[in-house]
Amino acid sequence: MQDDFLNKNIIKQPVIFVTGLSGAGKSTILRTLEDLGYELVDNPPLQVISDIVGKVEGPIVLGLDSRTNGFETSAVMELLSRLKLNPALQVQLIYATSETDVLLRRYTATRRRHPMAAGGTVKEGIEAEIALMEPLRQVADMVIDTSDLPPVELRLLVETRYNLGHDKNNGLLTVTLMSFAFPSGVPREADMVFDARFLHNPYYIPELSKKTGLDKDVQEYVEKDPDYQKYVHQIDEMLSLILPRFVLEGKKYATIAVGCSGGQHRSVTIIEDLAQRLAHPRNNQEGSSVLIMHRELERQGVYTWRWVARP
Repeated sequence: MQDDFLNKNIIKQPVIFVTGLSGAGKSTILRTLEDLGYELVDNPPLQVISDIVGKVEGPIVLGLDSRTNGFETSAVMELLSRLKLNPALQVQLIYATSETDVLLRRYTATRRRHPMAAGGTVKEGIEAEIALMEPLRQVADMVIDTSDLPPVELRLLVETRYNLGHDKNNGLLTVTLMSFAFPSGVPREADMVFDARFLHNPYYIPELSKKTGLDKDVQEYVEKDPDYQKYVHQIDEMLSLILPRFVLEGKKYATIAVGCSGGQHRSVTIIEDLAQRLAHPRNNQEGSSVLIMHRELERQGVYTWRWVARP
C-alpha cells in the first residue's frame, strides 16, 4: 500500500510531441513551449528519439512532421505507445491543424514551397499531408485548430495549458468562456455550446447596434429580456453540476461557448455574466481558473483574452 501511494505521487517528466499540418502553427507552438522551459528538439530522426528522451532530465518537447527522417505515422504511433508505458514519463501529443483555404492563403502570402507538393500544386500537397497525418490527429491528446487563432492568441493558449507551474495546481480545471457567431461556425474546441439567439437583439436598436456586450448599456438591454435571468441561471446551475465531474474524470480544460447571430451583443453579455458567476469565491471553492475570449470581437481586432480567475 505504501508503494502504491508513493507511485501516485511521483513527479513525471513531461514529454510533449508536436506535429500536424505544415503552415498550421507548429513552429509557434514549439517556440512557446521552449520559452516555458521545455528542452526543444525539432525534427529528430525517429530512430534516436527514445535515446534523446532518456538523456534529457527535464521537460522536453519534440517537433515531428512529414519532413522528419524516417517519418511514418505508424512508426510515430508505435513510438508514442512505447514511451507511454514508461511510468516516469508524462507523454502527450499536440496536433496543429487549420482549414485548407487558410493554409492556402498562408502559403500564398509567404511564397513558401509546401514540403509535400513535389511537382504538384500547394493544394495537392496540403491534401496529401492531411491524408498522411490523419491517424496522428485521431490519437492526439490535444488538437489545436489555428484557422482563427492569431500567433499571439496561439501562444496564450499553449501557455495556459502547458505552463510547467500548472503542475502545482494538482488537477484544477481551467475554464475558457467563449462568445461566437453561429453564422461563422461553432468553435471546434467547445465542450458545451449554448444558444442566445432567442433573446432580444440590441442590434436592432440604433444607439446600441455599433456597441458590444462589453458596454454597460448593451448589457442592461440584454438583461432586461424577461427570460434572460432564468436562462443564465440555468446555465450556471448546469455548469455547477458538470464542471466538478470534469475534474473527477481528470479533465484539465473545458471550453464553454455561447453563440448568437453576430457574436457581438447577446453572447458577449452572457459570457461576461457567466465569468463573474464562475469566478465568485462562493462558486469557485476549488480554485479553478477562468479565461474569457470573444471570438468575433477578436476577428475585428479587439483584444479580449483575459483572466477572470488566474491559475
